[in-house]
Amino acid sequence: SGDTAATAATASSPAAACSLATGFRTHTCGELRIGDVGKQVTLSGWVQQARDMNHFAFVDLRDRHGITQCIFLNDKAAAEAGDTGEALLQRYESARKLGREFVLKIKGKVVERSNKNKQRATGDVEILVSSLEVLNESLTPPFLIQDETDAGEMLRMEYRYLDIRRAPITKALLLRNRVTRVVRDHLSDRGFVEVETPVLIKSTPEGARDFVVPSRMNPGQFYALPQSPQTFKQILMVAGMDRYFQIVKCFRDEELRADRQPEFTQIDCEMSFVSQEDVLNIFEGLVRDVFAREVGVDLGAKFPRMSWHEAMDLYGIDKPDLRYGMQLTEITALAQGKDFKVFDEAEYVGAICLPGVGAWSTGKVKALEKTCTGEQVGAPGLVWVKVKALSAGKVDLDSSAKKFFGPEDLERWARACKAQEGDLIAVFWGPKLKAQTALGKFRHLMGTELGLRSKGFSALWVVDFPLLEWDEEENRYIAMHHPFTSCKPEDVSLMESEPGKVRANAYDMVINGVEVGGGSIRIHDRAQQAKIFKLLGFTDEEAKAQFGFLLGAFEYGAPPHGGLAFGLDRLCTILGGSTTIRDFIAFPKNNMGRDVMINAPSAIAAKQLDELSIAITAKEAAKEAPP
Repeated sequence: SGDTAATAATASSPAAACSLATGFRTHTCGELRIGDVGKQVTLSGWVQQARDMNHFAFVDLRDRHGITQCIFLNDKAAAEAGDTGEALLQRYESARKLGREFVLKIKGKVVERSNKNKQRATGDVEILVSSLEVLNESLTPPFLIQDETDAGEMLRMEYRYLDIRRAPITKALLLRNRVTRVVRDHLSDRGFVEVETPVLIKSTPEGARDFVVPSRMNPGQFYALPQSPQTFKQILMVAGMDRYFQIVKCFRDEELRADRQPEFTQIDCEMSFVSQEDVLNIFEGLVRDVFAREVGVDLGAKFPRMSWHEAMDLYGIDKPDLRYGMQLTEITALAQGKDFKVFDEAEYVGAICLPGVGAWSTGKVKALEKTCTGEQVGAPGLVWVKVKALSAGKVDLDSSAKKFFGPEDLERWARACKAQEGDLIAVFWGPKLKAQTALGKFRHLMGTELGLRSKGFSALWVVDFPLLEWDEEENRYIAMHHPFTSCKPEDVSLMESEPGKVRANAYDMVINGVEVGGGSIRIHDRAQQAKIFKLLGFTDEEAKAQFGFLLGAFEYGAPPHGGLAFGLDRLCTILGGSTTIRDFIAFPKNNMGRDVMINAPSAIAAKQLDELSIAITAKEAAKEAPP
């Protein structure tokens, strides 16, 4: 049933503290308690289920706030209760015909239940119905409107208006509402001003693909939908707004997955006259406040800081989950020189210990090899060592590479990795960054597989990212974050000689292995910004064409400034203990970027295309186009 989730949603709903009485109800379906016994009430809602027990009928009436049981007596039961009459029998007969999701208005008396339901907030009482009005009938829903439904995600997305009636989705959207309220209150109390920025903006070449919008009034020209309000919030700092925030829709045309949508919501923030530490302290406070008020968790007085290089060396990923160990160990020196070609030719050989996996069967370990070489991990292969015994008196190790490495070699690996009996040591190799990244992905997968990522919260800042990364396809440096990020002052001298070693004044907040927010201290000097554009391969003309408005603003006294943006959808997903951001978005898209409820995107009429000076070359789209 939907009782447990509906109760949880009601208990923490801001509306629970105020009256929601209207002309259709005196109380909500989640409001009545034992203290209300004897009251005459009016409720309105949807039929969760109706049951005929011969002497009486039960109807569970549901709204956003919960479920209340309503009872309809037949003539015999009514006579025993001292209430007879044709109208009462008619109510009973009507109740027997009610279908799921019918919309009702009932009136009646609150009575104490003889068989109480401890799983329901209203479970001590029921309504003895004296009046029934069917406000609307319903077709039989295509799936069960309850916590554990019988529908797949695609069907639920097609009928999202029905899916939202289910308590888990209602609860998720209420959580999102509470989080946004906390964010607005917290930031407003600290001098931040909420400012809206444009949705129709200029397309820029950096980052993900833009969604573009044709301009009818400017034929052949296009707006872009913002991937973030980055340049506008910087201009607001030049404009003297000092502290800005916005809960804003952003758009990126990229490959989708469970934690990614083509349109998503950011908590976007910027501050003037701040250092990196100022920004980190302000937004640690925000996140601590959100977690304390929403889930009652204290994240600690100060989040740990970890450099990007340390994160990659220890965890193989720039968003490590610190709720469990399984750190990487480099064993390059121990593994080379034994005529094992793939190790000898590798820049890096690294290992992690998987607790308890050494007891897995050979077949199950073989299956791990497929996982390692698959798309999720991307390793060239897997060398494993089973640690059967590792004590002073007894060492028993088995390995897929025992043809090349003797017991002493394997023991050195095991000691270096601080392995325990029962562990499986997994070894990857290759170019350093690529091998570390594969180990990091594998660590995340196995952490989930072994149940190490299911409880608690762990937050940290990852700092000192590289300013630039090399793009082999384009044969040039690209910005790891975006082209407006400043570098560490002590690394300025490396900008021309060794740009790959320059560190950025950039930072990401990571919670439970998920990047929930990120930002940087920005460049506020036009000369330094021009230098970065040049490194990124922009000519002066290209930089001016794309970002001239920002460079022009910098000519008029830009203050030192910095900020960050949180992914609201991801933050809510972590708070709600879910695995998909779709639950926390009212109307999400599927993995193909489609809204299957409204069937979008879709073809448009030829007349509209003519007005926009656009010709369609895709044959399938042309077939579907309306006249």
